[in-house]
Amino acid sequence: MTDKELVKQLIVNSQVRLETIDSVERNMKLPISSGKIITVPGVRRCGKSTLLLLTIKQLLAKGVERKQILFFNFDDERIKWDGQNLDTIIVAYRELYPDIPLHDVYMFFDEVQMASDWQSFVRRIYEEECRNIYITGSNSQMLSSELATVLRGRSLQYEEFPLSFDEVCRFRKVDTNLYSAASRARLVTLFDEYLMWGGFPEVVMAEKELRDKILSDYYYVMLYRDMVEHFNISPATVVRYYIRRVMENVTKPTSINKIFNELKSMGVSLSKERAYTLAEQCEAIYLFLPLSRYTASVHRAITSETKFYCIDNGLRKLTLKPQSDDNGKMLENAVYLHLRRSLGEMQKLTYFKGRGECDFVISRQENVESLVQVTWDMSEPNTYNRELSGLLEASKATGCRDMWIITHEEERDIETECGVVHVVPAWKWTLDASAS
Repeated sequence: MTDKELVKQLIVNSQVRLETIDSVERNMKLPISSGKIITVPGVRRCGKSTLLLLTIKQLLAKGVERKQILFFNFDDERIKWDGQNLDTIIVAYRELYPDIPLHDVYMFFDEVQMASDWQSFVRRIYEEECRNIYITGSNSQMLSSELATVLRGRSLQYEEFPLSFDEVCRFRKVDTNLYSAASRARLVTLFDEYLMWGGFPEVVMAEKELRDKILSDYYYVMLYRDMVEHFNISPATVVRYYIRRVMENVTKPTSINKIFNELKSMGVSLSKERAYTLAEQCEAIYLFLPLSRYTASVHRAITSETKFYCIDNGLRKLTLKPQSDDNGKMLENAVYLHLRRSLGEMQKLTYFKGRGECDFVISRQENVESLVQVTWDMSEPNTYNRELSGLLEASKATGCRDMWIITHEEERDIETECGVVHVVPAWKWTLDASAS
């Protein structure tokens, strides 16, 4: 079978499967007729393909025919895609449906980063043939300035993440009524499960005995296909060690130089430049997300004290043995993901460090809008004083009076010299739109 015949088969098979789209709605909705290239970057298996299918479902409901849908997944090992053969997809579609003009077609290209020089292909199709183009990719380069230059303002970007807690409740059909005692008990239990297993849709819906197996498969593909093979890294043990060290250090500033020295002391031949490149590559596949230190200057970030958070608590749990301080780290990681997922236009997320620390600073341009501190439990006096003093120091330094402490289960308001500090359990905070 020639590549073109295989492509025809893949196109038709995907159209047949459109009849059985039965996916739970996500919070994010993609526009239908924006006239822009819609890009959806995000970690593998977080639900990007489903988001495309939900968009297709809307199109079919509006009367678009299945034949007008060109859905193509590039994550197929049978064809190696590059700038020389990408046009085979368009040729194959034209031969299948010669009476349908391409400007009436809706094109969905899934995991497009698996093809080299895809940017030029997409731009050409957009300029010459079709304005209804949607692309997904498991690489943060889709958000880079390089991509913006290639597509020259033609794209709109919608970053997708694993499920938020309210989406987990929707998937598991759990009532989110905050004022029902029965619902409240189940929500607390489900949130603890969410902290442990994370938010990958397949994991959320799987039986507990299968979850580690599913997460192991995800990790294997990310480690070997997305890192070792894609970036041509050798040996793989270096990548595994680096990932484990950053996983252990989640919520704290991470020194790449320190990890480099550790590898060097183990006899691993690795340049310092290569160590920093490895960090960038882990970010590129969305395994780790960086958080820089807050500075009042909108033009400068203190990157030398970067913290890293993991894209999913389940992946982190998979790679580490249980540790005594994991509850607090898992909670802070979940809060970070909620904040990162919820950022609006022009908003920025950093952390504050003075004599004390405040975990998260949400700002817009020069205006700090909210301060968020995270702690598992405030019952111990030293913890109470440390968390509150760091938050108040950040409030005085930034002028922000919207202050929150997110806990596992404690809830109250604390009157302070800087205003009211709202102490809220994380499960409730993530569900309450007015709080987040």
